[in-house]
Amino acid sequence: MSRMISVAHLTAIELAPPAFIRAAAEAGFDAVGLRLRRVTPTSPAYPLMEDRAAMAETKAALAQTGLAVHDIEFVMIEPELDIATLDPLLDAGAELGARELITAPYDPDLARLADTLGALSERAEARDLGVSLEFFPWAVVPDLAAALALAAQAGPGVGVLADSLHFDRSGSSHEALEQAEPGRLRFAHLSDAPVEPSYSREALLHTAREARLPPGEGQIDLARFLKALPEGLPLGVEVPMDAHSAAHGPEATLSRAATATRALLAEVFGPGDKVPSGAPSRPTEQERPE
Repeated sequence: MSRMISVAHLTAIELAPPAFIRAAAEAGFDAVGLRLRRVTPTSPAYPLMEDRAAMAETKAALAQTGLAVHDIEFVMIEPELDIATLDPLLDAGAELGARELITAPYDPDLARLADTLGALSERAEARDLGVSLEFFPWAVVPDLAAALALAAQAGPGVGVLADSLHFDRSGSSHEALEQAEPGRLRFAHLSDAPVEPSYSREALLHTAREARLPPGEGQIDLARFLKALPEGLPLGVEVPMDAHSAAHGPEATLSRAATATRALLAEVFGPGDKVPSGAPSRPTEQERPE
């Protein structure tokens, strides 16, 4: 089996796109996701659509490393969103060769949310971009079943992004994942974490944004999650570990994430599965969790 393995920008968000691309290539990833729109006041983004010099540097890094841009992020679908203002973002995604735009559900009017997603997917499709809706247990679309239902309402151009962390913490069903309509699942995000009986909103946000674990280093049943996905589905490794990056550098975090992903996929599917090939064989002692 061969699949694309990308790494989400949140894994090393302190790195601007050219440095992030080079570090991801060194770690052995095939592609990257780039955060071009800010999500929170404290987390950076890199609006390449507003900076032609930075766009040129990013495209040069892609050419030098041979990496692709799998996805761009992050559009929060809110009540007041004017999708026409997103055209520069979509144009930047097309220029970078991205496949998907990641969106998030923050409009409590679900009918309007579906309409907005459908209209956005039409604008994206004109640029050969897909639109995927990511669900979050703290948001108005909290789990896989709700996301699949909303995507079906929005139209055929809208996919669903299942992130293993949010999937687990929302109590989503592996059976629903296996039975998802063909074409709705275009890629998945992979990370790990401890499993607790319940979580506060604050705990959900803290882990999601800065304290995940590499695949296989936590307690989520990632083998079952992976086996429920369509065969060969592209994966995006999203492992923000702020404390580890502060202590060892974001490059070490990328390397550790790639190493763990390779080990997990080999364990679940056997050595023939496509995994990051450039990472070291195992984390050094100083890179392991304290």
